[in-house]
Amino acid sequence: MTNRITELFNIKYPIIQGGMVWCSGWELASAVSNAGGLGLLGAGSMHPEVLQDHIRKTKRNTQMPFGVNVPLLYPEIDRIMQILIEEKVPIVFTSAGNPKTWTKHLQDNGIIVAHVIANTKFALKCQKAGVDAIVAEGFEAGGHNGREETTTMCLIPQISEAITVPLIAAGGIASGKAMAAAMALGADGVQVGSRFAASKESSGHEAFKQMIVEAKEGDTKLSLKKLVPTRLLNNEFYQKVRDYEIKGASVEEFKELLGRGRAKNGMFMGDLAEGELEIGQVSAMINKVETAKEIIDDMISDFISTVASIKTLSFK
Repeated sequence: MTNRITELFNIKYPIIQGGMVWCSGWELASAVSNAGGLGLLGAGSMHPEVLQDHIRKTKRNTQMPFGVNVPLLYPEIDRIMQILIEEKVPIVFTSAGNPKTWTKHLQDNGIIVAHVIANTKFALKCQKAGVDAIVAEGFEAGGHNGREETTTMCLIPQISEAITVPLIAAGGIASGKAMAAAMALGADGVQVGSRFAASKESSGHEAFKQMIVEAKEGDTKLSLKKLVPTRLLNNEFYQKVRDYEIKGASVEEFKELLGRGRAKNGMFMGDLAEGELEIGQVSAMINKVETAKEIIDDMISDFISTVASIKTLSFK
């Protein structure tokens, strides 16, 4: 399969693994890259020295391209960027910040840059900033979400008509059928988070993976809108968030409720009651824990059969 995304990243399939906090370590990133996709390390949950260690382990375990997802609001962002350049990371996905700040600096050091957005306005700003690709993430996605709450099905065609750089669709994508739909709407590739969060190589806690597998339709909720809209699995912590929202709690009260380390406690340490469990709506379609290779092989097989099925349609 060859298109603008496979050529840009030098990968076999236009499937990018989301750089998710607490789930996207070196084992997952290298496994995805070895299977023909683009594996990403999630720098958002790593101190600089931890990220450096994961980068080096990834390089030892794959000869294929890989990348790092970096939230630009990271408190040690200067050191993170220094490490990315020193370690010659080939691809960086930036998010949660202004792409103008680091894009040219990274590109001047030989790094391909993609930026994650959730609306057309910021897609155009990304293009103006000179990014090599744009990830458009719809309302269905897990974790931090766009305030506009635009679904992937609506977001991708709008942005594909507004920009000329390669476009990657994210949010609600876990199958070849969804991949075919996204590409029919104008995407050049897809970013997959939730299904890889539940993979065997994911660094997420096994109890968290099992909760993803057991999730049903409606078990994720968009919450914490007074801070940063975040899609969470429904658990005791979410119930507290909902109660705070009903009573109209202040930003300060929400910050106090959230505290520190709640996402780590939930996704990495396995506290399913009080942890912050970030996952997408598509978790309702994930029914088993698989290897990264099994996931990619299944998606590609499903994609091929879906496209072939569409080609058989006739109009009389």
